[in-house]
Amino acid sequence: MTKIFKQLGRHWAACLAVVALLIVQAYCDLSLPDYTSKIVDTGIQQGGIESPVPDTVRSTTLQALELLMSEDDAALADEAYSAPDADGMRTLNPDADTAALENAFTTPDVVLYMAAAKNAATAAGTTDTVAPTAYDLDAVATQLAAASQAPGAREMLQNQLTDGLAQLDETVADSLSSQAMLLVALEYDAQGIAHDVQMSYLLRTGGQMLALTLLMVAVAVAVGFIASRVSAAIGRDLRRDVFRTVVGYSNAEIEKFSTASLITRTTNDIQQVQFVCVILLRMVAYAPILGIGGIMHVASGNTGLEWIIFVAVAALLALIAVLMNVAMPKFKQMQVLVDRLNLVSREILTGIMPIRAFSREEFEEKRFDRANTDLMKTQLFTNRTMVAMMPFMTLIMNGTSLLIVWFGGKAMDLGSMQVGEMIAFITYTMQIVMSFLMLSMVAVMLPRAGVAADRIDEVIKTPSTIHDPAAPKALPADGTHGVVAFHDVSFRYPGSDEDALEHISFTARPGETTAIIGSTGCGKSTLLNLIPRFYDVTEGSVTIDGVDVRDMTQAQLHDELGYVPQKGVLFSGTITSNLKFGGDHITDADAEQAAEIAQATEFISAKPEGFDSPIAQGGSNVSGGQKQRLSIARAIAKHPQIYLFDDSFSALDYKTDVALRRALKAKTDNATVIIVAQRISTVLHANQILVLDEGRIVGKGTHAQLMESCPAYQEIARSQLSQKELNLQKEGE
Repeated sequence: MTKIFKQLGRHWAACLAVVALLIVQAYCDLSLPDYTSKIVDTGIQQGGIESPVPDTVRSTTLQALELLMSEDDAALADEAYSAPDADGMRTLNPDADTAALENAFTTPDVVLYMAAAKNAATAAGTTDTVAPTAYDLDAVATQLAAASQAPGAREMLQNQLTDGLAQLDETVADSLSSQAMLLVALEYDAQGIAHDVQMSYLLRTGGQMLALTLLMVAVAVAVGFIASRVSAAIGRDLRRDVFRTVVGYSNAEIEKFSTASLITRTTNDIQQVQFVCVILLRMVAYAPILGIGGIMHVASGNTGLEWIIFVAVAALLALIAVLMNVAMPKFKQMQVLVDRLNLVSREILTGIMPIRAFSREEFEEKRFDRANTDLMKTQLFTNRTMVAMMPFMTLIMNGTSLLIVWFGGKAMDLGSMQVGEMIAFITYTMQIVMSFLMLSMVAVMLPRAGVAADRIDEVIKTPSTIHDPAAPKALPADGTHGVVAFHDVSFRYPGSDEDALEHISFTARPGETTAIIGSTGCGKSTLLNLIPRFYDVTEGSVTIDGVDVRDMTQAQLHDELGYVPQKGVLFSGTITSNLKFGGDHITDADAEQAAEIAQATEFISAKPEGFDSPIAQGGSNVSGGQKQRLSIARAIAKHPQIYLFDDSFSALDYKTDVALRRALKAKTDNATVIIVAQRISTVLHANQILVLDEGRIVGKGTHAQLMESCPAYQEIARSQLSQKELNLQKEGE
């Protein structure tokens, strides 16, 4: 996990921007339930009236309310409104002290409304509660005005109000504010503006909700955009780092990881890390902000239902802990099984021809099916575990909603909670639960991404056994170039108990051809691979012009070499792009001349597009002999000082082999040529032939000398040449 956060740390500025945007998004998300509560409680239930202090009031109503106030409150109320207009309407001054006025108006509003309701019930001849009308309000106002004329009537009325309020319990007292709105609604109805007030409030509050929603959408889009760019950049950087590391690997590191595993790590593993980085920025960073904000909103209220949230969160955490313990080992195993499936697939696809030739299709299908089935079973287990989580999550969320409705309904019955408050509480609770749900989902994804990150990091941090020296040496400026010398060289493959090469010593000079021959597995290709440092010697040294190849930079060393591998490798592109693979300094004339020397001009000219003919991936659209000739031409076009041919003539017919070597001899008069070969005919005319047997040189000399002195060479010659050919060669000598 630390490795994933380390990658995110490289883009700290973008991550900080994402966190800032997520805070804005969370603010919008957490504000919307409050607005929903306002629309339900204030906009619908209270007719859009937010305060017990009316914005406009008739003089008669204000006078009645002032009679129910103390003298100080009455004076404050009278000063807060403008003088009556022609219709007796008074308007609240903009600079009025609203908080003080609310305290002054709340109780008189409730009392006046209850009096109007009682008047309506009396007029209807019933004892039930009847909704009063403007007529009832005016009638009560008139009665209060008449009663206030009696001496001491005001003081007596105030005392009655004080005694009545003292007998109310706290719950009823808290609900007075909402009940006071009923009088304001009745007053607005009497003025004929009740509908306008309600619609104005709904439109204003709805517009604010819409603005917050649009802002939240814009922020979410921005977060998604930045998170996607950051994760894409992380994926790009990881692929680049892995590729650069792998390109610098020696054969030992490639064999350690296997090609299939390296491909999986470069593709599937990096995709896992990239996906989780997006999730971390969009969900993991957002979940705690949303959860903490929701808890703060819930805690700031006075609903008494906070315990429901703690129960839901505890149940959620317990579920996550169980699922993590069950699924975690399988997530770690899954990556190994993906590697195995890729390995089997690669082996089968690359070896499809011998599989068909040996009728092993059924066996290989079973082998693939085993790897595929193992991966399927693991994926099914993890997917079923994740699927099982969702019903439990739904149960917890629905159970939480049920508890809130049950206990919230009781609170509403007692008058301590309104419908909008309960809706907002449910919404906040769901936000808190969802934030934990998001964290739980990420907690399941993180282990797999953590395994992928470890596998990527393993590749990046595995040092190559072949590296450039701290103080490289340059080749001599004067003198003959291209002298390759082995000084008592021994080599052992990593992890092996025996040497593959033992005490190899020889010198290959410019203008001469040095051939290496021997039985299969004797170490011919291994010896050749020590020159370009595909492996480093275990003992002794390999020098070029007296400079140890380990003291040179790999780029400098490879500039001196023209290497043709045992298996011709071509790259997708054209014939020209493959022939110019050695560098930008190679001209079209160089490429054409190299193709002519390599006896490739004939089949190139036969193609409709000539040198611009396309080459498929791996050279699959050319034959083995054509592929070898193009590989040889690629090395020749580079004009190297040293040519290394690793059994590069094996796919050529005898006639083409002879013509190629004759043309090559004329081209490489001043270069050092080292040839690994299986055929005696390829090495007959070499200036120096090395005979290898079980990693040791058992013969050294020309063909004639070895036929006289080396039994191993004689055995090879007799196995490949007839007695007549051997006699002819002997007579020619």
